[in-house]
Amino acid sequence: MRIGGTILLCLLLASCGLVDGRSDNRPAPQQRTERLPAPSADLRQCLGNLSRDGVEYTRLPDRNFSRGCRAIGAVQLLQVGVPTRNLGAMTCPLAARYGRWVREVLQPAAQRRFGEQVTLVETFGTYSCRNINGSGRLSEHGKANAIDISAFTLAGGRRITVQEGWRGDRREREFLRELHSGACERFEIVLGPDANADHYNHFHFDMGDRGPYCR
Repeated sequence: MRIGGTILLCLLLASCGLVDGRSDNRPAPQQRTERLPAPSADLRQCLGNLSRDGVEYTRLPDRNFSRGCRAIGAVQLLQVGVPTRNLGAMTCPLAARYGRWVREVLQPAAQRRFGEQVTLVETFGTYSCRNINGSGRLSEHGKANAIDISAFTLAGGRRITVQEGWRGDRREREFLRELHSGACERFEIVLGPDANADHYNHFHFDMGDRGPYCR
């Protein structure tokens, strides 16, 4: 796999549509180029892990924004095993854990509960410069270090949302709780509908340093 050395700067601020690894979903031809510095040892190891796991990505330039927001050591996922909407910049560790969660938790759970694979994951995005609701602390979204997941579509067309399925029929409840439990073993912070009112319609996964915490 080739790691792109150039990148559209807007990828850090906006989502990039549907991620599934096909050539027509790669970033549009670049208008501006930027040479990336050599990665740190930790980042180099993480990028190598992504490659070994079969994840396709583009490395992004480090960026610092206002209010302490930043995207350092981030990547843009191109192919992670299932098409995923609204993925923007993600720190490499977050991207690696997401890829493993897809392979080790999401798809096996879907096969076990419904006898079919997930063909689409919907998210509310990754990078967003904002504080944690009700506090003055910067959210992990402001560091490109969190992902919010809202819904899943199965191969047969069934769509399962966190909002409706968390207290929906038995199979959907068990499926979503299996996804939540599996995430707690792979991410530092995991929040779902039982955490608080802010998460009634999505799962929040992040790699922040305030964990481990699972609710």
